[in-house]
Amino acid sequence: MSLKKISPINVTESPSNFENLDKMSVESLLRAINEEDSKVHLAVKQALPQIQSLVKQMEIRMLNGGRIFYLGAGTSGRLGVLDASEIPPTFGVPETVVIGLIAGGDTALRKSVESAEDDVDKAWETLTSLSITKNDTVIGIAASGTTPYVIEGVNRAREHGILTGCITCNPDSLLAKAAEFPIEAVVGPEFVTGSTRLKSGTAQKMILNMITTSLMIRLGRVKGNRMVNMQLTNKKLVERGARMIAEELQLSLEESKLLLLKYGSVKKAIENYTK
Repeated sequence: MSLKKISPINVTESPSNFENLDKMSVESLLRAINEEDSKVHLAVKQALPQIQSLVKQMEIRMLNGGRIFYLGAGTSGRLGVLDASEIPPTFGVPETVVIGLIAGGDTALRKSVESAEDDVDKAWETLTSLSITKNDTVIGIAASGTTPYVIEGVNRAREHGILTGCITCNPDSLLAKAAEFPIEAVVGPEFVTGSTRLKSGTAQKMILNMITTSLMIRLGRVKGNRMVNMQLTNKKLVERGARMIAEELQLSLEESKLLLLKYGSVKKAIENYTK
């Protein structure tokens, strides 16, 4: 292994800290990837003050009915859509509260859409079509911090007085300069040079988890440490919800399940229970 000097600007494109990957054993590959991944949480930890500043501003707006819009291309866009899609079943909020937009549209979730990330007008056109307001928040996601689709979408949103943030893995990027509240998680060179689906993608996913989970808790979608507003979309979740009610109200699982199915959520079942 040989360490390379990292550019302070283009970290995500810097050469890997490891050479001759194609000559490494499976064990060596896995250990090396794990070694690199261990650096991610430290980079995210360094960014906690930035994340906190953004979340506090978002909370104010969401209490007034605001929404979250993610803008991204490629892996970054897919991660935004993933986070947005997991919020309704986990916290029981409408699908319109957190919206993930990816350059190239839904087709780009599975296939690369050529030049979509270079379309500087599309993001704002889509946001406008969704009636974006000053109560909403736009978060641009781009590991490199150079994606035109994302940068211009954030620029236009900020020009219109909308709260803007970003998640990037390069310091002092164009995207960070565009956003009012930038988040920079500098994880270092990727194991495979330039493959930002690795450490950068992991950091982005961690930060997205932190933003939406903390906001949903602050907005009352969690009681204690439990997902009392989760959607009852399968047998496992119904059983989980019944156990929550049984523990909270000291009822049998059978009674708890009947309450849950009657009211549709753990929170409503507990609130409406009378002895």
